[in-house]
Amino acid sequence: MLVLGASGYVGGRLVPRLLDAGHGVRCLARDPAKLRDTSWVDRAEVVRGDLLDPGGLRASFADIDVVYHLVHSMGSGEDFAARDRRIARSVADAAAAAGVRRVVYLGGLTDGIQAATSEHMRSRAEVGEVLRAGTVPVTVLRAAVIIGSGSASFEMLRHLVEVLPVMVTPRWVESRVQPIAIRDVLRYLIGVLDIDDGAYHTYDIGGPDVLTYRQMMRIYAEVAGLPRRLIVGVPLLTPRLSSHWIGLVTPVPAAIAQPLVESLTSDAVADRGTATIERLVPGDTVGYRRALQLALARIRDRDVETSWREADITGHAPAEPDPGDPDWSGGTLYRDVRTAAAAAPPEALFAAVCGIGGDRGWPHGWAWRIRGIVDRLVGGIGLRRGRRDPDTLRVGDALDFWRVLDVRPPGEDRPGLLRLIAEMKLPGRAWLEFRIAHGDRGASVLHQRALYAPKGLSGRLYWWVLVPFHQLIFPAMATTLTRRAEQRVTSSGGPTVRPVAPGDAHAAGAHDRPRARRPG
Repeated sequence: MLVLGASGYVGGRLVPRLLDAGHGVRCLARDPAKLRDTSWVDRAEVVRGDLLDPGGLRASFADIDVVYHLVHSMGSGEDFAARDRRIARSVADAAAAAGVRRVVYLGGLTDGIQAATSEHMRSRAEVGEVLRAGTVPVTVLRAAVIIGSGSASFEMLRHLVEVLPVMVTPRWVESRVQPIAIRDVLRYLIGVLDIDDGAYHTYDIGGPDVLTYRQMMRIYAEVAGLPRRLIVGVPLLTPRLSSHWIGLVTPVPAAIAQPLVESLTSDAVADRGTATIERLVPGDTVGYRRALQLALARIRDRDVETSWREADITGHAPAEPDPGDPDWSGGTLYRDVRTAAAAAPPEALFAAVCGIGGDRGWPHGWAWRIRGIVDRLVGGIGLRRGRRDPDTLRVGDALDFWRVLDVRPPGEDRPGLLRLIAEMKLPGRAWLEFRIAHGDRGASVLHQRALYAPKGLSGRLYWWVLVPFHQLIFPAMATTLTRRAEQRVTSSGGPTVRPVAPGDAHAAGAHDRPRARRPG
């Protein structure tokens, strides 16, 4: 099996289940490091590849029986539809050249391109048509709202109901929807492997309940033990306005909320024709109430397997360019560099660094909150996205309006590292990096760098306007993290250590190429 989109919400859950079923699995990833920390990576084959580079796909598709196409560009720029068509053509051509037996595609529940009510839903239908135009048989599964811990649809619903006791809602809350539990989506994706008749198939998948979105919100309040919500409908809120409102009151950014809302502007109910998926993949489907209970239990137990937060909504490769390389060639690069010593071992300092953000917040939290509010107002993701786990981070994780590019615990002969890339709205690119080095007598040293590559004059003005705030935020961050590390040692009853001061913390606003620095 070749899984395209293994770092996504559905793909990240499908891969281990395919492995558990005894299938060999290959994952194609533009950045394989995003899969490095998954629990199943040692059992799968991970190869580097770009679906927009058809010439480089031949080796990735070799010896593959079935391709799972789980890639789509929700929230990835204005040209997302053309991008997804190009990817679909590349997949269809590469599958045909490699002799693949079948392509399985998970699309949206719509009655075709012309009937789709939004550009995103039309794009999902177009991808299915492009795949079907190839010579490899295709199985298309069409789903509406997917309910599961970490899904964008579930998180939007959850936060709307939990935050707002009174909701002024548009007309789309009266649309009829057939939600489906994520475990049923995965069961169908695996079950269709038994279809090997050389024909093209399209199946609608859904749970046993058909509800309006208004009913879905009220049932959520009941399952979550919340007081009954007052829902008042008004005819004036367009999907675009609704998505911006959702972006303000939930962690789901407007870029992702808009296609979700647009998919709800018309009924999304599975077609119960003669060729139903239930006959081919028999089994009991999970009802809506039970799906909510399962999702909430996962959140309560901090056992969210994958999340919408892993979605790349920036539309570019997040790992390029790499500001950790002294041979940076990206032009102007501003830096703010701080160093602080901790009377704690590197492991404790690394744990403190990896615990930043989310519910714990950031040092000088008021400044970060203001930046988050501004980001939400201009259509960004803000701080509400939070983090997958309060204590641990892995490559690809979202951390408020940052994303983890690299994370490595300290070893006997190597420093610890956490490198983040900014995903807030910026006139440029920004990174935040923490290196944890060994100090003398069991202590540790934190090397903290904020890096910014401006775009045009506005990018340069942005940096210099914020320099006074940097003088408040970044020293406090370094100091707070070292104190948290020392508190970890004290609270655990471990021995205290005395660090050798590495020198005064310092900042640089230079815009030349960064020079290599000696550790410490």
